[in-house]
Amino acid sequence: MTKNICLLTILFLAAAGFGCSTDEAANANATQNPAQATTSPGPDNSEITTSVDKEGTRTETRTFRDNTRISRVEVKTTRTGTRTVRATSPSGEEKVVDTTEDVLKATGDKVADAAGFVAAKGEKAANEVGDKAEDVKDKTVSTSKTVGEKTAEGVKKVGSKTVEGAKKAGSAVKKVIP
Repeated sequence: MTKNICLLTILFLAAAGFGCSTDEAANANATQNPAQATTSPGPDNSEITTSVDKEGTRTETRTFRDNTRISRVEVKTTRTGTRTVRATSPSGEEKVVDTTEDVLKATGDKVADAAGFVAAKGEKAANEVGDKAEDVKDKTVSTSKTVGEKTAEGVKKVGSKTVEGAKKAGSAVKKVIP
């Protein structure tokens, strides 16, 4: 009977030791393999991928699909809160961006401006033409409002003069016809 108790005790300890080692292996594996990256659509036709590495550094990468001035921006935030923003141009040039604006939500052009990526000459000219056209549109709308206001004012004057003239004509007719 003592032999049976000893054998059962040895088997029990072996099983308990095996269970502990499996938990430790699972925990070690979890710290070596970071959480999977998540991807979500971003503003300005972009995509944002977020991941956290084993040291706790959070990396958010925003990839622009059709911006001619910037291809991606990466925001790394360490566990202690240190934040680094790095922008990459379509040609592969990388720059550290020093801005207080949220580059994960701002337009691609604003991020490119903050990074110092200059627009191509043709694009600058097109943007200037677009700005001029918008200025003309704003002035036209403003002028149209002024003309409309003046027209309404003139119609009111003409209407009141017509009513005034009709009253005078009516009183003149009364004087002629006894």
